Amino acid sequence: MGMFCRQCEQAAKNTGCEVVGVCGKNPEVAALQDLMLYGLKGLAIYADKARALGAKDDVIDKFVIEGLFTTVTNVDFDPVQIAGKLRKCFDEKEKAKVLYETAYREKHGGTAPAIADGPAAWIIADSLEGLVAQGQAHGVKTQHSDPDVLCAIELVNYGLKGMAAYANHAYHLGKKDDEVFAFYHKALAATADPSLGLNDFVGLAMECGKMNIQVMGLLYQGHEDHYGAPVPTKVQLGTRKNKGILVSGHDLRMIEELLKQTEGKGIDVYTHGEMLPAHGYPGLKKYSHLYANFGGAWQDQYKEFQNFPGAIIFNTNCIQRPADQYNDRLFTWGEVGWPGIKHLTGWHFDDVINKALESPDMPDAPGKEILVGFSHNAVLGVADKVIEAVKTGAVKHFFLIGGCDGAKPGRNYYTEFAEKVPKDCVILTLACGKYRFNKEEFGDIGGIPRLLDVGQCNDAYSAVQIALALANAFNCGVNDLPLSFILSWYEQKAHVILLSLLYLGIKNIKLGPSLPAYITPNVLKFLVDNFNIAPIGDVAGDLKASLGQ
Repeated sequence: MGMFCRQCEQAAKNTGCEVVGVCGKNPEVAALQDLMLYGLKGLAIYADKARALGAKDDVIDKFVIEGLFTTVTNVDFDPVQIAGKLRKCFDEKEKAKVLYETAYREKHGGTAPAIADGPAAWIIADSLEGLVAQGQAHGVKTQHSDPDVLCAIELVNYGLKGMAAYANHAYHLGKKDDEVFAFYHKALAATADPSLGLNDFVGLAMECGKMNIQVMGLLYQGHEDHYGAPVPTKVQLGTRKNKGILVSGHDLRMIEELLKQTEGKGIDVYTHGEMLPAHGYPGLKKYSHLYANFGGAWQDQYKEFQNFPGAIIFNTNCIQRPADQYNDRLFTWGEVGWPGIKHLTGWHFDDVINKALESPDMPDAPGKEILVGFSHNAVLGVADKVIEAVKTGAVKHFFLIGGCDGAKPGRNYYTEFAEKVPKDCVILTLACGKYRFNKEEFGDIGGIPRLLDVGQCNDAYSAVQIALALANAFNCGVNDLPLSFILSWYEQKAHVILLSLLYLGIKNIKLGPSLPAYITPNVLKFLVDNFNIAPIGDVAGDLKASLGQ
């Protein structure tokens, strides 16, 4: 059984994984995820038509983002779990069909025009083997024969996947937007429309970037409404003698519920990876047993988690194949799945808590502290000091160095770049790419820390707000600011953030460690011509170019 997947930065030979995914997914899982995207397109065709007639359904809307999130890199590796979601996808597609037909009849009378082919006509197979076969018949390359058009379709697909992760977190916090759901339906349906061409899909990709800013704003507001705006906070990196639960992922609502349920039980909750920013939120840091951050970026979990004696739970990506030493203490939740690992549903975490209570204590080993919590609220709260520092020349330049981390060689570029940034420059960072350098000492400039941790990948929203505020203060465009974007990418959330930056017209972005395998030469030329986007080069050269030297 073969496969073809090139949606993440690890794509084999920078062309695509064809034997097994470098991420760890096998051809069976790859086929099921391809089928999920195909099925969602069918669902969206009917949902889009129904919405045009004034009919919509909350369950259908929610499933679209859950289904897309399932297909994001390093989320769900469990074929049985995905098969169950595919049956739900088919049921929701059929419900959307009835919704459309009923709305049409009520508005126009008579029978709605039938859709006889394509994903709208998909009939689900009745076995796992059958589902896999269907997925193989609807893989990446079947979407279009023209490589440039296929590339543009993939730009849309991967943007929708990345945005779905953020929309899913926002939904958990009660934040949703009908315009966003309508765009999902319109865009997914469009990718199955053979009458559309390259310019249509490029336009949709840019619209996806625009919509993602809206979604990241919703998520930020959800976090702030529930937990308050982040504040600069010192985070312990060591451990203390107590029972422990390690939470990896992005979902703050989930860690809040866990904190409530572990209060007073002698259990400390540790963050991992993209959960680190949780420590900066007043509504979460009030729990004294939200104790520390353990380990570094996602790709080091296999070796690091073996040294964590307590229970471990993933609430979003990025999970990888667990070691035998901890797989009996590992749990998944939400859209995450791994074969043989216990999956939890709902908001009750008794299984994780009981496993922590029966596990050995954490070692008493305090560590150093690092600062987090520099969202746009915190930075703009001292905007006058920042602006004055720029005017006096105390701060010469800002560098946004961040994004997804990964295991491919070449990512030491970001560590070296951060280390060589001149002392009169400030570094903004976000997402797990910061683990390349966030434990180093950067000092401050007149009381302004030289390293400002803005937060999770979705907190690119905060970084954009900081940039826009600075541009407004200096009465110029963002591209005229002394600000350089040095970005690392890995999966589809980074992809959609890049679309958002391009939608905003931000130019001269350096991207690495390699360019996406799905970008064709012609589409790359379009990006270079219009945005001057470029791959990272050598640190010294890129630093000189950024500083105009």
